[in-house]
Amino acid sequence: MQKCLEAPLYDKDCVLGNILAAHYLISSDISRAKTYARAAEYHLVSSASVNERFSVATTWESHFEAVNYLISDNMEEDKALELHSKLLNKFPKDLLAWKRVEILCFYMGRPDLSLPLFEKILPENREQDYVYGMLAFPLLELGHITEAEKAARKGYEINKNDSWAHHCLCHVLQTACRFKEAVEFMSGCSASWDSCSSLRYSHNWWHVAVCYLEGGSPMSKVQEIYDNQMCKELEKEDAVASDVYMDALAIKVLERRIKQRNGAPFLWEKSYLMEGDAEAVVTTCEKANVLESSYFKFA
Repeated sequence: MQKCLEAPLYDKDCVLGNILAAHYLISSDISRAKTYARAAEYHLVSSASVNERFSVATTWESHFEAVNYLISDNMEEDKALELHSKLLNKFPKDLLAWKRVEILCFYMGRPDLSLPLFEKILPENREQDYVYGMLAFPLLELGHITEAEKAARKGYEINKNDSWAHHCLCHVLQTACRFKEAVEFMSGCSASWDSCSSLRYSHNWWHVAVCYLEGGSPMSKVQEIYDNQMCKELEKEDAVASDVYMDALAIKVLERRIKQRNGAPFLWEKSYLMEGDAEAVVTTCEKANVLESSYFKFA
């Protein structure tokens, strides 16, 4: 995503480059983000007469309207989603807009809003591996585990190095309490993560650590992932330390809550011994859900 900051360097008058740079920076450097947003607006107005002369409806205008509203001080989620839905109806192959919709609906807690939109524009993107990971997420959140796994695996089939497909399939396997399978799958894919952002790299390894943790493995296995994988990310020049620390903190919180169960784990570790026994896995997952609701009560 840091590539977004390079576009205005090559073309300072580019509306799309400036507004995407503003979106990228809005959570970390508001002042710079606003500067890019103002530049995008200025160049949009300057180019309006040219567009009108040739009756050109460009992606710049739609993007600017949708993204500028998304980062505005008085943003309302429903309106932001409406603008992005219109954008995707006009430009269904705009995967970056897809991603913004996914994140927006995720934080709204409304996968029921993103799924119909994704399904509508999927026919335009059937050969794009990344879209299947985005499709898998709302499917999983809505309880359609089989369909979610199918979508995630489709993305993986198209591109074996798609770290987002890896991440989504791991979510599916964790939800189904298939921890051993999840660890083996993610470990087998991990060599392709070195070029990922800090967030994707550390978070994928975080999932591996959590699978060990929830599966009842010794804490030494979790510590090994933390020391040899997640912390190694901090040695990179372009590492985003806050992303790594956030995942590390999440491991510690989960570890503490597991210890608070007085030695009574979720029984999920038994899933390691249940391969081929579907009925036992279902029973175990049902017990896990009951225990989860009892132990994971946040203030």
